[in-house]
Amino acid sequence: MVEPEERPSVAGQRLGAPESMGISTLEPGQRPPTMPPGRQVSIRVQMLDDTQEVFEVSQRAPGKVLFDLVCAHLNLIEGDYFGLEFQDQRKMTVWLDLLKPTLKQIRRPKNTILRFVVKFFPPDHSQLLEELTRYLFALQIKHDLACGRLTCNESSAALLVSHIVQSEIGDFDEVQCKQHLLNNKYIPEQDALMDKIIEYHRKHVGQTPAESDYQLLEIARRLEMYGVRLYPAKDREGTKLSLAVAHSGVLVFQGHTKINAFNWSKVRKLSFKRKRFLIKLRPDLNQSNCQDTLEFMMGSRDCCKVFWKICVEYHAFFRLFEEPKPKPKPVLFTRGSSFRFSGRTQRQVIDYVKDSEFKKVPFERSPQHSESPSAGQVMVNGQKQSLSLGQSPDRRQPSPLTSPLLTDAGFVRTDDEDEVRRKRFPTDKAYFIAKELLTTERTYLKDLEVITSFQKSVGKDEAMPDSLRNLIFANFEPVYKFHETFLNDVEQRLAQWEGRSNAHIKGDYQRVGDVMLKNIQGLKLLTAHLQKHSEALLELERTCRSSRRLEGLCRDFELQKVCYLPLNIFFLRPLHRLMHYKQILERLCKHYPPTHDDFRASRAALADISEMVVQLHGTLIKMENFQKLLELKKDLTGVEDLAIPGRVSSDGLEIRKVDELDRNEFIRLGCLSKLSGKGLQQRMFFLFNDVLMYTSRGMTASNQFKVNGQLPLYGMTIRESEDEWGVPHSFTLFGQRQSVVVAASSASEMEKWVEDIKMAIELADKCNGSSAEILSSSFTDSKSPEESSADQESEDDLSASRTSLERQTPHRGNTTVHVCWHRNTSVSMVDFSVALENQLSGNLLRKFKNSNGWQKLWVVFTNFSLFFYKTHQDEFPLASLPLLGYSITVPSESENIHKDYVFKLHFKSHVYYFRSESEYSFERYSTNTNLILFRMDSTANNPSVVVLVT
Repeated sequence: MVEPEERPSVAGQRLGAPESMGISTLEPGQRPPTMPPGRQVSIRVQMLDDTQEVFEVSQRAPGKVLFDLVCAHLNLIEGDYFGLEFQDQRKMTVWLDLLKPTLKQIRRPKNTILRFVVKFFPPDHSQLLEELTRYLFALQIKHDLACGRLTCNESSAALLVSHIVQSEIGDFDEVQCKQHLLNNKYIPEQDALMDKIIEYHRKHVGQTPAESDYQLLEIARRLEMYGVRLYPAKDREGTKLSLAVAHSGVLVFQGHTKINAFNWSKVRKLSFKRKRFLIKLRPDLNQSNCQDTLEFMMGSRDCCKVFWKICVEYHAFFRLFEEPKPKPKPVLFTRGSSFRFSGRTQRQVIDYVKDSEFKKVPFERSPQHSESPSAGQVMVNGQKQSLSLGQSPDRRQPSPLTSPLLTDAGFVRTDDEDEVRRKRFPTDKAYFIAKELLTTERTYLKDLEVITSFQKSVGKDEAMPDSLRNLIFANFEPVYKFHETFLNDVEQRLAQWEGRSNAHIKGDYQRVGDVMLKNIQGLKLLTAHLQKHSEALLELERTCRSSRRLEGLCRDFELQKVCYLPLNIFFLRPLHRLMHYKQILERLCKHYPPTHDDFRASRAALADISEMVVQLHGTLIKMENFQKLLELKKDLTGVEDLAIPGRVSSDGLEIRKVDELDRNEFIRLGCLSKLSGKGLQQRMFFLFNDVLMYTSRGMTASNQFKVNGQLPLYGMTIRESEDEWGVPHSFTLFGQRQSVVVAASSASEMEKWVEDIKMAIELADKCNGSSAEILSSSFTDSKSPEESSADQESEDDLSASRTSLERQTPHRGNTTVHVCWHRNTSVSMVDFSVALENQLSGNLLRKFKNSNGWQKLWVVFTNFSLFFYKTHQDEFPLASLPLLGYSITVPSESENIHKDYVFKLHFKSHVYYFRSESEYSFERYSTNTNLILFRMDSTANNPSVVVLVT
């Protein structure tokens, strides 16, 4: 083989990373910490690709200095998932302690090789935001397969190897694939699985190495032994077992079979005494004879301590929100170990990478090598000493990769492609209107799949009555089947319009009104099914109230990634889609002259869909209100019967007859500051048609808002009081029992609140106040969370933080209510309706403020948020951006965005640029975003805001 040209290189450059430094535990742009004075010592580190690097560190330097040098060397941002392990003088494999001096841990550095490996395995690989991180995880999986640590059945093993081969040599070629498998051993029993590996590899044509890594991790994370390191132990009866630790808690294995698991939420304390490893459990109220302390015997005290340390680190990394503070040193006596987790927690890592403006360009991986990885190479002071590993037999060089996840490693430079596309595809506005129909129909069909998936998964359980199961299936399945055909018709027409089929003739296929007319006439036949959707939503809510199990199943389904919006919103999608069709046809008819061939069909389709909208609009309005009440019910604690129909007077008599969808009417929610003896305190206010509730952010596991008070609107008056109290944008609410002074964040916010409260007061007065006591309250203590203090736990307790262990129920930190709280704004029911009825989907190019290129994404704009996907085929979004509080403008000259059709979204220091493919798409996204965002924010004091009207 030809010797490569010797040139300075580091691991990051071998992977194609730029020379700029990215460091795991340092801020962007910073260098590693200054080396402490003292003699320099050479430390050898073996990387995940089996190359070896030599680092010079001071003999006084703590382990963190060496670890940061390795991360900087790799240009690795998410280095916190990794660690350095080595064999100590007792021949035990231990982790390098980042706080202790390196040379106090490594007694013989010349004879010791540290291994850079994955330390913390997250449950979901989509939490790894950098492509380089996922690549290193894939190398770890490859190593664990080869050494037999990651065990699985033959089918899974063959599938895993096929993705590794696809990543290393590319698309299937039978001769090359066989030769590669003969030269590389990935699993112990590889020869017997050769045919099955080849069969799987044949199916991966077109899959990039980055996508192969993604699929590899997707399969591996579902295996029982994924990320598991076994520590031998025995139970009290002397039965041989193994202990392990994972993101979820402590695991117990017998052989390679998991026989027990102790979730962190059940663990009160972990400790060890000599050879005994102790797990103290929280008392189980459902079991009277439950054992609260479990004891395991390990090989030695050192074995116990090594396992206890990794448990402490796993718990802190995955469960705590921030690095635990060091304990104060005792004056006289010490008790127990002073060991603590050092570094960022997973939450901090994810937030840091998402929020950081520092982004890297894509890395290029080195080619794969056919020889055994045992022939490792050494890099000393950045100089190559021999051939790098990882080259394929034909020495072909893979192209730079784009990440399958939402990261800036996926930048796509598409300037030339855009020019070619603009010349090739039609430029008529009608084409882009038709394309909007296509893109939104794709998203709509995916939304319907959520309901059908819910019916298939939850419907199997006995908790769902047959009547409800049949009601959902009978009325959503026909609609889903219909829109599958509708989408196929639109896709075929767009392909003909763009000239991608052999049947295109100018004029005959450059229209879409005829397709819409045919399908809307078919949709009218499904009106009875659409009318039943409200009944299905009501029945589901009624059944959940009476069945705790079904309520739990619905909650669990809602936590799945595919359910990217509250579940009950998907029940409203078919009615919202009618509004979308009406808007699309109105734009189409406005664009066409009366003489156009497609005008008559478009007008007829508009007439048909308008008739359906009028027929179902009343039901839609009530369903939207009901859906919002159900969502608020989850966000609030201390109030009951929020979504129960009817009104009850103070003497307990029903005051008026209502139908099932006639509920409390929600009007507005948002932040106001309430004036009290302690000054202005931020509170969340909820305005209904007969009561105004104010809440504080509760210290509950599910992050709900606690109701502190209710102000009946009957007889209430309102008066501006800025001069009286000296508080800007303040007003006073005078009720029959109490008065409250509140202040808005701006004049526009105050104007909206005052207007809506006055309207609600008029509605309440018309009801003569007989519904003054409309909501039964369960709160008995009005003390705010700020006035109460959390109990502190023992310093010896591993949990160390009540906020981490007791969050067993799902967080509700990304709902509209919480976004309004954090961004100090408000939203009305009208805003919700506009946001849901003005949905957009399609491809956009995204760019960060300081990044170098544009990343192509599939974007869905709905419910005040942008949801990002790699392609429209993806089952769930990779990330989302709540837009409440954001402003939309066009870039200024100083921002050097010299591209067409670019709009800018910014909130404080967060800036995003989005680039559309056409003027029509630019106007649609800009106008819809502007329509929704600036219903909630005045443009009077923001001259840079662009209001675009189509």
